[in-house]
Amino acid sequence: MSNFSVPVVRVRGIEPIPNADAIELAVVGDYRSVVKKGQFKAGDVVVYLPEASVLPDPLIETLGLVGKLAGSAKNRIKAIRLRGCLSQGILYDQVPANANEGDCVAEALGVVKYEPPIPAHMAGEVANLFGHPLKYDIENFKAFPDVLVDGEEVEMTEKTHGTFTGVAVVPGLGHPEMVAGDGIVYSKGMGAKGLVFKDNEANAGNLYMQAAKAVDLHDAIRRVFPGKTVHVLGETYGAGVQDLAYGRKDRAFAAFDIWVDGAFLGRDDFAAAVRDLGIERMPVLYRGPFSKAVMYEHTDGKSVVGAGAHIREGVVIVPVTERRDDAIGRVILKSVSGDYLTRKGEATEFN
Repeated sequence: MSNFSVPVVRVRGIEPIPNADAIELAVVGDYRSVVKKGQFKAGDVVVYLPEASVLPDPLIETLGLVGKLAGSAKNRIKAIRLRGCLSQGILYDQVPANANEGDCVAEALGVVKYEPPIPAHMAGEVANLFGHPLKYDIENFKAFPDVLVDGEEVEMTEKTHGTFTGVAVVPGLGHPEMVAGDGIVYSKGMGAKGLVFKDNEANAGNLYMQAAKAVDLHDAIRRVFPGKTVHVLGETYGAGVQDLAYGRKDRAFAAFDIWVDGAFLGRDDFAAAVRDLGIERMPVLYRGPFSKAVMYEHTDGKSVVGAGAHIREGVVIVPVTERRDDAIGRVILKSVSGDYLTRKGEATEFN
């Protein structure tokens, strides 16, 4: 699963930028980063500073980027377009001593991940149920471009700009502060810390708790999966969630994964479970043989959710037959639209 990392990597290649005399693209994984022409060559070992990195002032000065980065403090890396080319991340040629290819050097360089302040309606009183909420995130295809196999059958679903919402039933939990004793609700950030939201009056306005109760999801899980530990994972989206509201004046919940007694359901079983639960699911944009061309074709465009109200955030790709990979564990990857990453205005990324 996805973890913030500032890795030592090898440049896979250099690509030209049409009609550009001074800049070119360096390829790291499947990311492209605009660099000065001749600054790097294929095979060079460098530090890759990814999007959402917050850099310390000395490093910003060394890179010659004072006043040129994003954020109020001008210290955060965001994706940009130069000469029509998407540039993601920054390459740094000073690898810390004793660091090897594949190592994370965030601590050595003083780089941290940007964490936006959480709005009040996404915060709330929590209880520690370590071991019960799932840690869930999805790696970017560009960081692991060799995991998916050309021709394997995959399903690509729309990635919607909402907020991850985990809703689960843990039979026998018997916790007085949970929904009916065995129902838990958590966000991605809280769940990763083992924290879940309490079912109390103080959390009556909590977005995640409201989303679960609006569709009676705990009762539906108990009905469809009696006696089983089940996590329904989805996205709460709509008004007041992020900067893209998908034309809604209210909020909705749409599932994208279900975990039952220790394993994620395959795509066909997942679809059947969603129907039985009576809930919305993220739209399927493609099902068939995998290729990078097909993936990128579906990454961009207008959102299906909200009938084209916004640019599409991207897609999530899952093999139809569940499998694992040594590099990332369960095989599930995302491909994010460049138009989404470089959108203008008050872009938000609350977890």
